[in-house]
Amino acid sequence: MTAQALPREPQQDRSRATRQRLLEAAIDCLASVGWAGTTVAVVAERAGVSRGAAQHHFRTREELVTAAVDYGSEVRMAQMREHLDGLAGRRPSTRDIVAVLGEMYTSPLFRAALQLWVAASSDEQLREQVLPLEARVGREAHRLTVEALGVDESVPGVRETVQATLDLVRGLGLADLLTDDSARRTRLLHQWATTLDQALGR
Repeated sequence: MTAQALPREPQQDRSRATRQRLLEAAIDCLASVGWAGTTVAVVAERAGVSRGAAQHHFRTREELVTAAVDYGSEVRMAQMREHLDGLAGRRPSTRDIVAVLGEMYTSPLFRAALQLWVAASSDEQLREQVLPLEARVGREAHRLTVEALGVDESVPGVRETVQATLDLVRGLGLADLLTDDSARRTRLLHQWATTLDQALGR
């Protein structure tokens, strides 16, 4: 009696898994070695796939890293929503919300995105790909923050206050790039949560 052959993984599933490994490896590379060190060959090696397989999915480095940051942003937003939704069935406090935003802008994904932005600032072709991505991610972050805070953007000043919050946490993320700024960032975010509650009438 011969052993029954195990079912083979469908080609589409293998292709999807390879693409995901490449995207995650690209984020890791950007965050750890920067734009200059993130080549298709390096990403393919880190993902455990051949360079040919990588180029089957992404023809250029620009296409790969832009797709990686887009993918990572979607995952991070979903994680943020899941975290906020899981706060014991209660509406998250303003402190909870700004803390989650602070984590989002100090994550490896933020470091990877920053490397991409810097490269795009001096590369017109890359900038054309990055600008729509950045605009879409910015809109989604803003929308999710408004939803989490439970505020009405038709009220004068609310939209600007929410955007100021996002700009603040992004700036604090930049401050964390060279040194561990977590203690200072925590104090500032706690104070901003109090200020935000007053400004929004929460």
